[in-house]
Amino acid sequence: MMSNTIICPDGLSQVEQDLFWMQKAFELAKRSEAEGEVPVGAVVVLGNQLLAEGWNRPIQNHDPTAHAEIMALQAAGQKLKNYRLIDTTLYVTLEPCPMCASAMVHARVAKVVYAADDLKTGAATSAFRLLDSTQLNHQVEIVSGVMQQPCSELLSHFFKKRRDSKKKLKKDQQQITQKNPIKAC
Repeated sequence: MMSNTIICPDGLSQVEQDLFWMQKAFELAKRSEAEGEVPVGAVVVLGNQLLAEGWNRPIQNHDPTAHAEIMALQAAGQKLKNYRLIDTTLYVTLEPCPMCASAMVHARVAKVVYAADDLKTGAATSAFRLLDSTQLNHQVEIVSGVMQQPCSELLSHFFKKRRDSKKKLKKDQQQITQKNPIKAC
């Protein structure tokens, strides 16, 4: 979490405020990528002030729950000394998964703003609709598509690099095997 307080400038429209905070989340997504993680970043905002931030860290933390949203929610809870995050907005560069969406419901986050859809595991509008489900005791307002293109491109580029790296590794291993075939005993 940042030690300096970040405040959204006064006089901005809601769309401009959403862009301001999503840019902060996008910067964290790039940090996540630089650390070898899937590039997802999140910030929790209360009023017009940054409350907490998070970026994906499941690989380095050896923790499958260390998604950007969870890291930001945990930091926000610690800062407020409360697990209820009433009246907060969470900005995230990728549509939340079911785990993260459920955590937002339990924390009573008021609104989630996300950039890129996650067609396979998204739990806001794509694969599931957990955040605004009337079967749950709290519904989270959903805004999608803020900075969708740059966030989607960052993710696509990351996964393309990962696929290319795996292909190269496989090709290199095949070449080694061909040069040094295993002899039968």
